[in-house]
Amino acid sequence: MKIAAQLYTVRDYLKTPEAMAETLRKIKAIGYNAIQVSGIGPIGDKQFKEMADREGLTICATHIPYADLTNNLDAVIERHLIWECKYVGLGGMPNEYRTSREGYVKFANEASEIGRKLKQAGLQFIYHNHNFEFAKFDGKTGMDILLEESDADAFGFEIDLYWVQAGGADPIEWIHKVKGRMKVVHLKDMAVTVEREQRFAEIGEGNMNFSRILKACEETGVEWGPVEQDRCYDLNPFECLEVSFNNLKKLSAES
Repeated sequence: MKIAAQLYTVRDYLKTPEAMAETLRKIKAIGYNAIQVSGIGPIGDKQFKEMADREGLTICATHIPYADLTNNLDAVIERHLIWECKYVGLGGMPNEYRTSREGYVKFANEASEIGRKLKQAGLQFIYHNHNFEFAKFDGKTGMDILLEESDADAFGFEIDLYWVQAGGADPIEWIHKVKGRMKVVHLKDMAVTVEREQRFAEIGEGNMNFSRILKACEETGVEWGPVEQDRCYDLNPFECLEVSFNNLKKLSAES
């Protein structure tokens, strides 16, 4: 599995092309060789690709608004072909699908159809979860409904390990459940404060079993592991990405 930096982590430093260029330089200097594009400001597709190429950064995956997938799919396909990026990610289903089993089934069918169109262009749709997908409907979680009701060839997964844990499920079990349907995984750790507050943490600084998590990713053929930290506390986002990168190197060396 190759490691990447999820740009959502540094979203506050991506508002202008000049800021993007500086941010990509910093990410490369940490040691990352790939990025997932999310949370960037306005910029031309070719301009951004040239910027990434200049730093030697592969664009491994994205997060795209659902409205663009439903209304501007041709433009989405063109952008990913320009970026030489296979994995088209959705960061979460719209609210109207989340409250019933019927909503999950409808979304699974709609997203599968989008995924089939992307597949014709040589791309792959991937779905990123939060914790709300682990609410149950008639005894079955939303995630299980998505897994069962979607087209296995067209609907891929991008498991977010923190949010699986926050949803009361087992991240390692879910890595195995989506085997063959997940080539991108979100690497994210969870810590807890003395006040019992759950917090996002740098990889290896929280309480999740990343040695076993990384082993499960290797066993199931995951290609990319973007590091994401939704919120940083004592460190700035670049420092958080650096701690995670260095800890992942140590964990990989130990495995």
